[in-house]
This record gives sequence, C-alpha cells and structure tokens, in this order.
Amino acid sequence: MNQVAFGTDGPKAATLVDPATRPMDWSIAATDGRVVLRGQTSVVGLDHTSGDHVHTIRFDDLRPAGHYTLAIGDHRRNLVISDTPFAAVKRDALIFFYENRSGIAIEAEHVARPDLARPAGHAPDRATCFAGEDMRGNVWPGCDYTLDVSGGWYDAGDHGKYVVNGGIATWTLLNAWERASALGIGHPYPDGSADIPEAGNGVSDLLDEARWEVEFLLRMQVPEGSRLRVPVGRVTREQPLTFTEIDAGGLVHHKVHDVRWTSLPTAPANDPETRYLYAPNTAGTLNMVAVAAQAARIWKTIDPGFSARALEAAKRGMAAAERHPDIYAVGSFNGGGDYGDGNLSDEFYWALAELYLTTGDAALLQALRSSPHYLAGPIGDRATGDIGWNGVGALGTIALALSSDRLPEAERQRARQSLVAAGRAYLAEGATQGYGQPFAGPDYSWGSNGNLMNRAMVLGLVHDFTKEPAFRDGVVAAMDYVLGRNPLDQSYVTGYGDRPMRHPHHRFWAHSSDTAYPMPPAGVLSGGPNNTNMSDPVAETMRGKCLPQTCWRDDIGAFTQNEVAINWNAPFVWVAAFLSPG
Repeated sequence: MNQVAFGTDGPKAATLVDPATRPMDWSIAATDGRVVLRGQTSVVGLDHTSGDHVHTIRFDDLRPAGHYTLAIGDHRRNLVISDTPFAAVKRDALIFFYENRSGIAIEAEHVARPDLARPAGHAPDRATCFAGEDMRGNVWPGCDYTLDVSGGWYDAGDHGKYVVNGGIATWTLLNAWERASALGIGHPYPDGSADIPEAGNGVSDLLDEARWEVEFLLRMQVPEGSRLRVPVGRVTREQPLTFTEIDAGGLVHHKVHDVRWTSLPTAPANDPETRYLYAPNTAGTLNMVAVAAQAARIWKTIDPGFSARALEAAKRGMAAAERHPDIYAVGSFNGGGDYGDGNLSDEFYWALAELYLTTGDAALLQALRSSPHYLAGPIGDRATGDIGWNGVGALGTIALALSSDRLPEAERQRARQSLVAAGRAYLAEGATQGYGQPFAGPDYSWGSNGNLMNRAMVLGLVHDFTKEPAFRDGVVAAMDYVLGRNPLDQSYVTGYGDRPMRHPHHRFWAHSSDTAYPMPPAGVLSGGPNNTNMSDPVAETMRGKCLPQTCWRDDIGAFTQNEVAINWNAPFVWVAAFLSPG
C-alpha cells in the first residue's frame, strides 16, 4: 500500500496478495490498541500484469489524522492518516530540477545534505556542431559556428541536454502554474517555498525553476542566416543519409551532449569529454516554439523583456519549422540518446496552439483547425495517444481547454470533453487492476511511472472540469501506486516510504557505485517497471523471467528501469501540487 500517508478525506485502499477465493476479515487499530474500523476484503482475483491473486481492502471511512495498524490474518502494516499527506512530496519533487541544473554550482545552503552540493558543470557549455562519422557510418559535415548553450537541466542520469525532453518537462511545470491561474486558486510553489537561489525575488519558485530551462531552449536556436547541410525527409535506419544544404536560421538543435558516454560515476564538473551540438530538426524546433510561446504569455507582466524575447524566438522557430516541416532526428551517436520521432503532426498542433493562445493570430487559428488533432484527447476520436516526449498532441488540447478567451465556448468545451473521455477510459482501466492504477498495460514501457503520472495529470484536469470525485480518486490511486501500492511493495520515490528507491541510474547520485558520491535526495521518481526494452546489463538477466509490473530492480546499472528523468519528475511535480494545493 501507499507507504507514506492517506488523506483524511480522500480514498484509502490497499492490496492484499493471497490465494483465498473468499473475502477475508480485516481490522484497523489505533495506537492504544483499540479497533476503530473493521471490514472484509473484495476478491479481485488474478492481476494479469503482476501474476498476483489479489484482494482489495478499502478503508475510506477512517478519517481522523493519526497513526494506525492494519491487521489481516497474520499480516500487520502501519499506516498514517494526514490532513496533508503529500505536502512534503510536493516540496521535494521540485528540488529534483535544481539539483540537476547545468551551468551553476549546487550550493550546500540549498540542498538537504552537504554531500549533495557540487561545483558547476559545463559552465560555460560552448559547443559546435558534430562533424564526423556517427555510429551508423554517416559522415556529418558540422557547421561554422559555436553556441553558448549553458544552463538548462541534465536530462536524466547522464550529462546530455535534449530539447524534446526539455520541452515537455518545462511545459508540464508551467502548465501547473497556468492551471492555477485558470482556476483562480493559489499558485503552487509561491516565492520562497522552494529552496533555490532565486527564492525571494518576488516570482513563483516554480516559474524561476522553469525559466532555467526556457533560457537554455532559446540558446539552442540556430542563428539567422546560417546554412547547414542536414538530412531532409524520411529515411530508414538502414539507409545511408543524404545531406541537403538549407537555410537553417530559426531551427533548433536537437541536443547537446558528450562525444562519448561518461562512466559511472562522474560529477558534471569532472566531465572530460568534448561536447557537440547535434543537427537541428523540426521536432526540436516545435518544442521550443511551444514552450517559448507559453513562457511569453506567462512572463508578459512579470518580465516584459524576457516575454518579448521568448515570443520572437517562437515566431522565428515556427517560420523555420513551416519552411522545413520534414527534418527528423536521425543518425545514432555515442554519448547520448536518439529521441527520434517519425510523426510530427502532434508537435505542429501543440506549437500552433501555444502560439495562437499567446498572439491571437487568426491565421494560426485557421491552421490549428485544419490539424487532425484539433481538440482531440489522448483516447477516443482522433486520439493523440498518451502523453510523452514523442506524443505531445494532448498538450495542445489541454492548453486550449484551459484558455478563457481565445476560442468560442463550444470549441473549448469540445476540448474539455475529449479530455473527460480519456479520463473515463483511464478510470475504467484502473477498475480492472488489482493495484488500482489507471493503466491496464498489457506492457510496461521505459518510464512507465512517468507515463502513469501523465495520465494522473489528465485525471486531475478532468476533475477540475467536472468536479467529479472519482477523477481525483484516480489521481490518488496513481500516487498510491508509485508510493508503494504495487506488486513489489516498493516506493519508487527516493526518501519516501519503508522501502524507497535508493540507487537510481545517475552519474552523480551514485553512492552504490562509489561511496565518495552521494545517495540521491528525496523526491526523485524512478522510471519504473519496463518489460519492453531490457537492454541494460541488469534487465537482460530478467528477460523472460518477470511479468510486466515486476520487471524492475533498484540498481544503478538498470538504466532501462531505474533511470530518472526530467520528463518523469515534471508530471510528478504536477500531480503532487494538484494533491497538495496552496
């Protein structure tokens, strides 16, 4: 079960693994031994993606805050009821981003333990374009300029910085702020609530943290007038690349990372490798456009100069993407992930939506309405698919659904209903699961916990739209899952629960690799079970020996299962803020 706490007024459920086919009696006692609640389990039966025969225990009527013991047969588990069960999780989840900043020293005064402090990595981060042979034998021509792409967040357990992952992660944090604005409620992370260097500047700490990445995304834009030779159009992995000279001004580089993978462990400041920019493409450009447009409207009154700069970059980027709609992330390079995406219609829709909401340009609205994804949700008619770095269509629909004055009310309601339909489908999946999570599989992919948090974000928004308690309950079920209500009885979050994740795949939080390096801070979400890509040395030993929900190890070498990443902690922040408003 959730190993942290249950809300006084929220849903409360646990899962019992037992072969019994009849309901079993359970009781809950207070600290003085007095039984305060009794009931019987509901027999669920076989949970297919875990292989467990399970029962559900529901104790929603246990409301007073305090410490209790749940007993069933010979089983005993302690549990906590709290008015603010996820407040500390919310605080720590955001600090993940500060501690993964590039280009700035992580100061002891802003971290929980002195060993988490470190010198600035990649400061400055100056790079030119990769020139030479990639891992498939293609010879890249490079470029004649160098960019200072300092700042931003390290993407995951390595030292790379990727625009497509940075885009969705930053949008998600900013959306948490915009959601609060749309609802007229207190913004999450008001100034001074997070322990970051910018605290006290009069701006939300959430916005300050997101701006660190927005500034990096703007720096990745190709200078005007630059001509580059890049692959254009679709190619297969087996095809040799053909390079075409284009006017690349306004496009955005896909990523910056080392020419070779650094070893575990390596502190960012000790990185010995040469770093390169990798070719600009359409997807990276549209990610920057979407986030820069979003930032332009958020900062319009907070920092008009920054807002204007972001909007100019977004407009230049959109013009470049429209000029070059079919430049894909191709090639395979040592030292960094590919992040390839063969369908860019969702990126165009998302970027158009954000830019239209900021500018009100009628031509952009016309283009939006012609998109196959217009007002569509993750599931259902014209589905955009579940949210992920390569599936961003629903982000456009969410932005439009939250808008107040850019769309006719009927169209805004269509956007909301598309999200409501997805939310109902997610709840229906959860009703079939022995552990209650709003995801039925059948497979668990790389970053399954982040995917679950994205579903929880949709459920939270749908609760905002409908006020139906079941949707908030679905958000709680997703949080319960990552905090321990899962087949491994494992909290996938560092620092939380009786059995928290402790050994993420990370080059600095690498104590299990070298005791001179620190254990991770609290509030870091593991990627989670993954049975679809078992390519790391740890996962390879499990291939064919685990069911989807159990394909996970708390091991620094298990990068396909226990990596951490900005695009997974971002929806975790969103969900924690939703469940802990104010």
